[in-house]
Amino acid sequence: MVVLVGLNTDLGRIRAWWRTLGGDRFAVLPPPTRGRYTQSDGHEDAAEMFAVRGIATDTSFAYWHWQSHDAFARSGELTGELCLHWGGDHATVAAGLGEGPEGYRIVNGGPRGAFLLDKVTATDADGLPDPEDTAGVRQFLARLDEPRRRTARSTEYAPLSAAEERWLHDRLAGPVDLAAAVRFAAPLEHRQALTPDETERLLSAWRKAYAGRLTAWRGWRFVLPALLRQEHSEAWEVAAELGADAAHALAAHPSPRSLELLRTAALTGDGGAVRCWFRAHHALREPDPVRAAAALSEELTEHTAPETAQTGLLQALREAVVREPVTRPPAADASFPLLLAAVGFATDERLPRPLRVAAAKAAADTADRVREAAGRLTDAAGAADALAAVERYEAARDGLLAGTGPDLTGYEGRLGDIYHRYRTLAPADLQWLRDRVADPSTGLQGIAFCLELLLAHGEAGEAELAALLPRWKKELTKQYRTTYTEWRHPLVTLTCLALDLDHPAAAALTAWWAKPKPLWKAPVRLLTHLGAPDEEKAAELWAFIVSDGHDTGQLMTWVLLRARLDGTHPLQVAEKLIGAPGVHPYTLEHVLIGVADPAQPLWHYAIDPRSHSWLRRAQEVADDPRLTEAARAIGLKAAREHHVFRHPDQVSPALTDGQRAAALAWAEARADRTAAD
Repeated sequence: MVVLVGLNTDLGRIRAWWRTLGGDRFAVLPPPTRGRYTQSDGHEDAAEMFAVRGIATDTSFAYWHWQSHDAFARSGELTGELCLHWGGDHATVAAGLGEGPEGYRIVNGGPRGAFLLDKVTATDADGLPDPEDTAGVRQFLARLDEPRRRTARSTEYAPLSAAEERWLHDRLAGPVDLAAAVRFAAPLEHRQALTPDETERLLSAWRKAYAGRLTAWRGWRFVLPALLRQEHSEAWEVAAELGADAAHALAAHPSPRSLELLRTAALTGDGGAVRCWFRAHHALREPDPVRAAAALSEELTEHTAPETAQTGLLQALREAVVREPVTRPPAADASFPLLLAAVGFATDERLPRPLRVAAAKAAADTADRVREAAGRLTDAAGAADALAAVERYEAARDGLLAGTGPDLTGYEGRLGDIYHRYRTLAPADLQWLRDRVADPSTGLQGIAFCLELLLAHGEAGEAELAALLPRWKKELTKQYRTTYTEWRHPLVTLTCLALDLDHPAAAALTAWWAKPKPLWKAPVRLLTHLGAPDEEKAAELWAFIVSDGHDTGQLMTWVLLRARLDGTHPLQVAEKLIGAPGVHPYTLEHVLIGVADPAQPLWHYAIDPRSHSWLRRAQEVADDPRLTEAARAIGLKAAREHHVFRHPDQVSPALTDGQRAAALAWAEARADRTAAD
């Protein structure tokens, strides 16, 4: 994106102000380039700037990154709030930023949030902006779109004043401009205030402009509920064309017709559609939630719906039986009822086995939390029932979970959250991983996850090659970003396996990597050098590392490769690089911790402070007697910065009291050790 930066643009004025900032114990990073894309990049840039300029490493700092830079249009106009991220002491940063440049304001997001910079705008006596004031209209609509109350089941908005509602209707009164109309239709329909005339005109323009691709216009999310609410004659035709995307609106207006549409979408395995199908079925056909879930579970099984459908059904069932918060001591786990529901449903014989298996998976990391929360209940009978449910679950758990694994198609962060479970592989785990690799329906993410685990643990072999080689040219050559995952691109891993086994396909794979296209492979090509390593590959990797190129796993690859060549532990390779010219300290720190267990290295681009895996590895580095004090200090520093100490509610899966206490005791026992700067 090319942005004009004249002094009369928002970007120009903000940059001019930015250059005036900085002082005692506070610094600002230069405006970003594409190389600073995330907060991790910002902290890395700060460390580099401090080193180059001789700034004390405990100096507080502020910056924005390239994703935040999207707040500026090509013209330099500020089209949204500019997120200013920071590091160090929050109060120091707040004082250093001040109130912002003239004509702008800064909103302090608090010690756990960003600072938000935006324009100062004017409103009339009714709090309404001038319709021609782009920034004022944006801020007004953002205020209206902020929910007054939000729960897992519903969102509630504050009512509009008469003046506000009239202002919004006026914006929809002229010829329909779909791009603009969605902004004004949303706050109206949030309050069920779109008129039949407005709905009709929006529907006509929408179906004409987006024929065959109705979901391409985001305003459909407000027009469809209005159509259903107003019982418009075209509502069902539109809902059928939208498919699973229409599920939430259909569930909010349950009827025999909406129920049938929801059933069709649910049988595809869409979790959201399944939850909505349950809600509509529960409301119309079966008032008992357990019987309702049992009936739908059997229907999903009969139609061989994907496993994710049972997970969605379980979630809907848990929400249905936990309708209101229960009275509990302030220290009790607020999610206790939902956790207890999963534990109980895992052994509830009224439910079909697929749904009980889904419950057993959901309870895998929660049984101890239920046990702890039960111990805090003042109701002795309730506590005893909860503990009995945990005992029943633990007795049945292994039988229910045998031959199962996580959802490989969902959000990859959830797979990263449970990666620590696979640090050792039970026979059932091995079989499940091999089955998934051999399954033609397993996608890129699933192959990447499973093959990485098998190869890292030394369990991948000819069978995995035989399963994947027929697929590699058509499927495995597709782009799949792995910057924020613990595993590599599946074709990287497959190539390493073929090279290690000296398989005939290795030559064809290596030749493909050597070609210039597709472009996505260029940043990760060198990661294939970990297969059948030699000194020539090590030299090429090292040349890249000291070239200051953007690291996407090259340093970790070199450390693991060098360890294989030298017959030593990769930690001992990594620690020798501390202070080495050309090796970026920030990258080395996460590599040092990531290779603590060479049987399952962590390939994440940076240390994940929410992760159980990264905490455990950081602690192991901190306590490894084989390492130098400098290397151990890196582990100690990373462990101390983990969210287990700072924001324990953000650790995933959620911590038990025992895990939190153990971490605090570990840190207290090492309080006399100084963490590395």
